[in-house]
Formats: sequence, C-alpha cells, structure tokens
Amino acid sequence: MCLGPFKRICHWGPLTALAIIKIITLMTIHCSRQWWPPHESYSATINFLLFSSLSASTLYHFITAIYEGPGYLPSGWKPNNLNDTKYLQYCKVCEGYKAPRSHHCRKCERCVLKMDHHCPWINNCVGHYNHGFFTAFLASAVGGCCVSTFILVSWLMTVISGRNVTFAPPSVFTLFLVVFTIGLSIGVVLAVGMLLYFQMSAILRNTTGPEDWILEKAKNRRLGTNDTFIHPYSKGWLFNLKQVLKWNCIPEGDGIVWPIREGCDQYTLTVEQTYQKLEKRKRTRVFLILSPVSGSWVPITYGWRVVCHPPCTDEPRIKLNINDVVVVTRWRKYWLFGEKQEEDGDPKKRIRGWFPRSSAIEVVENGRYHESNSKDN
Repeated sequence: MCLGPFKRICHWGPLTALAIIKIITLMTIHCSRQWWPPHESYSATINFLLFSSLSASTLYHFITAIYEGPGYLPSGWKPNNLNDTKYLQYCKVCEGYKAPRSHHCRKCERCVLKMDHHCPWINNCVGHYNHGFFTAFLASAVGGCCVSTFILVSWLMTVISGRNVTFAPPSVFTLFLVVFTIGLSIGVVLAVGMLLYFQMSAILRNTTGPEDWILEKAKNRRLGTNDTFIHPYSKGWLFNLKQVLKWNCIPEGDGIVWPIREGCDQYTLTVEQTYQKLEKRKRTRVFLILSPVSGSWVPITYGWRVVCHPPCTDEPRIKLNINDVVVVTRWRKYWLFGEKQEEDGDPKKRIRGWFPRSSAIEVVENGRYHESNSKDN
C-alpha cells in the first residue's frame, strides 16, 4: 500500500509514464555512448547534453505537474460580494459556489480552478496552477523522443550495415530492446505530440476543455440570429500565451479573478452556462430500467452494436437494477447518460454515467411508456 507523498504516484498512469521515461532514457544514453560518444567531439557532446536536458526536463515537469496540482476551491467557497452568487452555480458536493472557470471533478471530488481535464497519466487534474508544468512536460517529452528516435535509429542502422562499428556486437536481447524503445519513442511523438497540439491551441485561445464545449453550445444557441457570443478571457494570442507559459511555469492570478475583454465581465461565461443548463433541464427525459445493467464498459449481453458504438468519453458506466429510474440528459443511438434517482438524494453519492439504451424505456406523461427512437444529441 502506498501512503504519504507517494500516494499520488502509486497509480497505473504515473507508474506507466515513469517506466516509459526510464526505458527511453536508459536505452538512448546507452546507444548514444556507443554510436556517438560524447567525449569524441563537441557535436557529440551537444547531442548527448541535448537529450539529457530534455529527459531531465520531462521528468521534472512531470513530477511537478503531479504534486503542484491544479489548485482547488475551498469547500463552502462564496464570492466576497454575496449578490454575485446569482451568477454562479452551486456545487452540492463541495457545498459552495463555483468560481468562474472552476468545475467539479468527480475523480478528485473537488472543485478545480480553471479545470481543463483530469489526466490519468499524472493522476491529477490539469488546471490553473499546473497547466504550465503539464504543457512543458508534453513539450519536453516530444522533443526528447524526437532526439531519442534519431539516436536509436542511427545506432540500429550502424549495427545492421556493419560499417564503422567501433563497439562490441550487441546481443539479440539488446537489439530487441532498441527496436522496442524506437516504437515507444515514435508512439510518444505521435500521441503526446497530438495532445501538445491541442493544449497549445487551447492556450492560444485561452480556453479549457469544458469551456470549448460551452463556447460551442453558445454558438449553436445563437444560430440564425445576429447575436454573437464573445469569449471573455481571450485577449489576443500573445496575452493568452503569457497567462500560462512562463520560464518558471507559474501562472498569473489567483485562479478566481480573471482579466477580461472589453464589453464582458467576470460572469459572462457563467451566465451563458446557466442558460445552457436551463435548456438542458428542459430536454431531460425519464427512463425506467427493464433489464439489469452490470456497469461494464463492454456489455456483451446487449449485443455487438452496443459494444462497437461506445460513447467517446472516459465518463463512467453505471450499474442499474430492474425498476430503477434514471433522469437522462444526453443520448446516443445505443447509449444513454443520466443520473440514477435515489430516495435519500445525497448529492455526494450521486450515481451518474452511461448505460445501454436498450435496457430502458422512456417514461412519458401520465406514467405511460414508449420505446425511444430519438436521434443522437
């Protein structure tokens, strides 16, 4: 059992990431010292130091992103001016109001300052205080793996060609490790590089994952009108960049009060979100469960169409029994997302998630039922 300061790291995400960093670092240093020894020339020294620096930077920013954390709202938080509470949403779990740009993370069980997303690789949320460290970790990892791929492939080609080989022939096991590490490095460049692209795009627009969704819905709400919703926090790409990325990766501000564009105020986005929540409640539907749901991510008993068309999200799947009642707020062709209705109604024990659509039937007015055939939403 992992306790104390190691609790945050003792999770499959950080442990896997640390293992990948260690394997790539050790194999790259080993091959670099054989193929292009750093003591032979200034170029070899620069090459060796470049990779070592990027590897150290990756590890440092990775650990710091984990332990710095995103920053959390205190339980029971409320604005200094109580009149402003009418512009804010109330979190029943934290028993306080959500500050602008804050969202409740069901995995951290806290309201997170400027929450972007919960990252399993750091076993923590990416938010206000660790956004810069997380982005630097991604950039260092991509840069380091590009250099690593160059070194490892060059070493492998030298061994295969048999020319200018100044070191002992490697064993089959070493060859296997090098090929495996090349695959890891290329995988990191592609996967983490894509994540870095999305992060930089969001930083330049001064948005987060939840805010992108809010802005998209704000745009759709105004289709066919002359009204245009203005994102209040975006003040130009250079200003937006400086809000997150600095040499020390420490962001500006306290995560509660934000610089805003002219014509907007601190609650422009929260008011828009409130309107969207009201419209969402109008679209809610009540479903009665007719067959038990295991909560499995691969519910084979409901057919291959359900299994092969899962919701593209890490949100949970919930276990349900016959005659349970679920209030559904989102739906797909084969899946529904909703909250199970409990008698005690304890907000800290809310059961929400996805379940197969064919397991339930919609309850309409006067207690009647009908099979739902609504289109995806």
